[in-house]
Amino acid sequence: MTLSADSSPIKTGLLAYGMSGKIFHAPFLTQHPGFELQAVVQRHEQRMQADYPHIRSYGSVAELLADPALELVVVNTPSYTHADLARQALLAGKHVLLEKPVATTVADLRELLALAQQQGRQLLAYQNRRWDTDFTSVRDVVKSGQLGQLIEVHFRYDRFKSALNPKKFKEEAGVPGSGLLFDLGPHLLDQAISLFGAPLRVEKTQGAYRPQSLVDDYFSLHLHYPAGLNVYLTSGLLVADPGPAFVLHGTLGSYKKGRTDPQEAQLLAGLRPTDPAYGREQPGQEGRLTVAGPAGGLVTTPVAAEPGSYAGLFEAVYQAIRRGQPYPVASAELETQLRIIEQ
Repeated sequence: MTLSADSSPIKTGLLAYGMSGKIFHAPFLTQHPGFELQAVVQRHEQRMQADYPHIRSYGSVAELLADPALELVVVNTPSYTHADLARQALLAGKHVLLEKPVATTVADLRELLALAQQQGRQLLAYQNRRWDTDFTSVRDVVKSGQLGQLIEVHFRYDRFKSALNPKKFKEEAGVPGSGLLFDLGPHLLDQAISLFGAPLRVEKTQGAYRPQSLVDDYFSLHLHYPAGLNVYLTSGLLVADPGPAFVLHGTLGSYKKGRTDPQEAQLLAGLRPTDPAYGREQPGQEGRLTVAGPAGGLVTTPVAAEPGSYAGLFEAVYQAIRRGQPYPVASAELETQLRIIEQ
C-alpha cells in the first residue's frame, strides 16, 4: 500500500525482543509503510540492534512509555503481565497491540476497554492465527457453502512436549494465564468465534498428564450452537501423531485440513514476509473436500490454500488507528473468548 499525503507512519515501540518480537512483530512493522518501529525495552542484552541498528533501547517499560514520539505500543510480554502493561500504556496515551490472552479475567478486559475509550485510544488484540494459511482455507470453504449446513466441526492444536516449559510462569499453578488453555486456547477460540459467533453453551474438560505438571496440558471444549451445530476445540501436549487440525462435516460434504501454515517456520528461518514463497504451503498439503458428485457418488478433490500472511493483521491495525476502520477482532469476541476460558 502507499500512504496518502496526510498520513504518517505510526511510530511504534516493542516491550520485548524475544521470539515474539523478533519473529511475529518486527518483520511486519518494518516492512509495512504505515509503521515506523522506533524503540524497544531491553533490560540486559542489546539484541535488537544487531537486526535493526537504528532502534532506541530503553531499560524499562516506564522509560519507553515516557517517549512522546511513540503512538503504538506492542505488549508482547508474559501473559500475566498483559493487563497491567496495557493499562500503563493506555494511561500514557498510547494505542496498544496486545498479545493473547488479552487479559486473564473478563473483569480486567472490561476495565481495559473502558480505559481505552476514556483515553481515546485503540486496544487491539494480536490474534494472528486468523491469518494462518490453513485456517483461511477452512474459512473460505465454510463461506462457499459447499458443505451445506454444518453439523460437526473439530479444530485441534496439538504438540508433543513431555518436558516442562523452561518459561516457569507458564508452568506455575496460580500464576494468571498459566496452562495450556490460556496458551493455545485463545487461538482455537478466536478462530471458532470468528466463524460461528458466540456459542449457546460450553462444556469444558481439562487435565494434567505430563510428569510433575502443575497446570493443564490438555483441554477439550464442546461449543453448542443453534441448529444443532457442535464445535469441538481440543489441544494436548502429549499427542505424538496428530491427525488433521481441521475436520468439518455438513449436510452436503466434509472438509479435512492439516496444520500446514508455514509462516512461523519461515520467519524463524529468516524468510521475509515480502518473499514470493512466504505463506505458501507445500505441494501435497492441500485440504480434502468430499462432496456428492453428479452421479450420486462421493467425490474428493484437493483444495489448495491461498498464501496466508500476518501482514493482514498489521494492515488492519493501521486501518483502525489511522482510518478509524473497525478492527476484525471485535471487543465482544474477546469477551466471549475469555468468558469461556474463565468459566
